[in-house]
Amino acid sequence: MAAPEIAQLAARIGAIDTVYPVGRVVGLADLTVTVAGLADKVGLGDRVRIVSRTARRLEGEVLRISGGPAGVVEVLPAEPPAGLFMGDRVLVLGPARLSPDRTWLGRIVDPDGQPLDGAPLFPGRNPQPVVAAPPPAATRRGLGGRIDTGLAAFNTVLPIARGQRVGLFAGSGVGKSTLLGLLARNLAADVVVVALVGERGRELGHFVQGVLGPDGMRRAVVVAATSDQSAMLRRRCALSAMTVAEHFRDRGLHVLLIVDSITRFAEAHRDIALAAGEVAGPGGFPASMPQQIMALAERAGPGAGAAGDITAVLSVLVAGSDMEGPVADTLRGTLDGHVVLSRRIAERGRYPAIDLLKSVSRSLPDAASDSENAVIGDARAVLGAYEQAELMIQSGLYVAGADPVTDRAIRCWPALDAFLGRTRREGVADSFAALAAALGHDAVPPAT
Repeated sequence: MAAPEIAQLAARIGAIDTVYPVGRVVGLADLTVTVAGLADKVGLGDRVRIVSRTARRLEGEVLRISGGPAGVVEVLPAEPPAGLFMGDRVLVLGPARLSPDRTWLGRIVDPDGQPLDGAPLFPGRNPQPVVAAPPPAATRRGLGGRIDTGLAAFNTVLPIARGQRVGLFAGSGVGKSTLLGLLARNLAADVVVVALVGERGRELGHFVQGVLGPDGMRRAVVVAATSDQSAMLRRRCALSAMTVAEHFRDRGLHVLLIVDSITRFAEAHRDIALAAGEVAGPGGFPASMPQQIMALAERAGPGAGAAGDITAVLSVLVAGSDMEGPVADTLRGTLDGHVVLSRRIAERGRYPAIDLLKSVSRSLPDAASDSENAVIGDARAVLGAYEQAELMIQSGLYVAGADPVTDRAIRCWPALDAFLGRTRREGVADSFAALAAALGHDAVPPAT
């Protein structure tokens, strides 16, 4: 056995606890378990293990603690509590922790760091809390330079800078997963961490094998909690993926973090919060939901000191293209840019179905040179002019020559629309050359 494997095995053995505080089940409900004897031995969010007299073992999370010597603890189990009995033992496991390691690259794990791909997996040497604070705000760097994404739209009109946090807003069936896979395969990063939160079971294999593929998986860690699993695990999935990303960031690497989706993360938190007694607000979400999203997003971004950066792409499921929903509205105000995928564009067959006029990258204008910014601005102006006159154009009411700006928009629109749909792997210079050609410009001077 190689030395690194021996060290990992030693770390795993050293992490085994031999003494646990023990409580007893004193109440059972459809969703929660009431435990006595642990009120002064656990904190909110701590993990526990319920050991039934039938030898069933069930993990859970502390939701609520009542005070006093006879206080009790409300626990949300990871699985339905059917089959548990009054008096069953409950062991305290402590706060959720994860021990990522470089050997996790190419692997699929659950939110507890257990392998889902059938092969053994050792934890790393340094356990890290799943719920952690971001680096101190005053010590963090600003956004880095523009990243080569390999995709024309993101290399030009919607640039992604190192350490940027971008939201991808899309309804179902408009190509969101495919676009995330293209970014995971092509964006220039050292490590890719993907969180599949509440995804359908069959979609996990499709995303790993068909979307990411062998090339994408070589530098990736996939953290997954499928839709049939408890809200506790689905919420922890995004938190665990962030912890894995932080592990690699703290070693000076550039990490691309993809979370699909923040909506399901928020829904899982809603289920937990309502079970804990919080009051539902707009959309059924409790008042604590925005803070949960913002706390997660703040952990991504540029690092401090010698640490690397986490560039994050966080997807949001937008029901009926409602960009004003509670989750979408919260995330849009938190991030450094947003990309909107349009069902109308997808229905006419252009993928990725990016609606440029509704999308924005807050890395601009710093992420591009003056000449590049001029071309980007011209592209937006041309598309805006076409959209403004689109109804007249399609109904045949527009007369050629009536407006020079609209005439140019009509000439350029087919090439611009095709440009936004380019998905072949290409560099930034090639993307800007193609954009300039679509607008009828000379070649864009290279950025200095």
